[in-house]
Amino acid sequence: MTEPKQLRAWLVDDELLALERLARMLATFNAIQIVGTSHDPAEALAFLNSEAGVNIDVLFVDIQMPGLTGFELIAQLARQPFVIFTTAYDEYALRAFEVNSIDYLVKPIEPEQLARAVNKLARVHPLPQTDWRSAAQFPSLMRELAQSLRAERPDYPRRIASRVGERIAFLELDSVTHFIAQDKLTYAVVAGRQHAIDQTIVELEHRLDPSRFLRVHRSAIVNVDRIHEVNSWFAGKVILTLNDAQRTQVPVARDRVRALKAQMGI
Repeated sequence: MTEPKQLRAWLVDDELLALERLARMLATFNAIQIVGTSHDPAEALAFLNSEAGVNIDVLFVDIQMPGLTGFELIAQLARQPFVIFTTAYDEYALRAFEVNSIDYLVKPIEPEQLARAVNKLARVHPLPQTDWRSAAQFPSLMRELAQSLRAERPDYPRRIASRVGERIAFLELDSVTHFIAQDKLTYAVVAGRQHAIDQTIVELEHRLDPSRFLRVHRSAIVNVDRIHEVNSWFAGKVILTLNDAQRTQVPVARDRVRALKAQMGI
């Protein structure tokens, strides 16, 4: 009996850790062949609209990305592969089901969730191929969703879940001084104690209220209400001191200093 043809997949996510995690998870499925990945949506768009991109069967793409959102990327494709959005906000993906060839996964993606999506792909193989010229409503819907994504203010959470084995605890965000990424894990820090969080720093940046939580480094987000001091060191280096008992110090990346000053009114 002939083995079914592998589905050629391309992965797009601006968060490298999330991209690498999804690639590792997909590599365990015989039905999927990962042709390539990209953390730059503009780079992904150029490839997918090239001659080589015609061979892609399924596109896994994050919705919230800088520059081009996932919706904007899809709207500009010359040809539509099967699309699986990856998002921390399922409400942004629901209307995409008004057309065929769309699925979505809510971050953090669980193995069982991914397995269901891959099995769905296998069931509908060969995947439907939409003729963009006869389906003008699809790119227009993607543009509409992209505009909605940029315009709407989501309901920001007041608590966040921390998983320890089979137990899930909920932390009040007011008590979190900062979030840090270490050894491919993310932690919320409360009173100097680290609590594991099933989200990346980029996902938290998109999910948390930007008026209260500011990303100051690729691996750190701080609660601005918990900043005690802003110290400028030599060569333009900026260090934050938090108001916890430990007087924790958090460095600020050079490209984040302007945003910090605007946030703090300094």
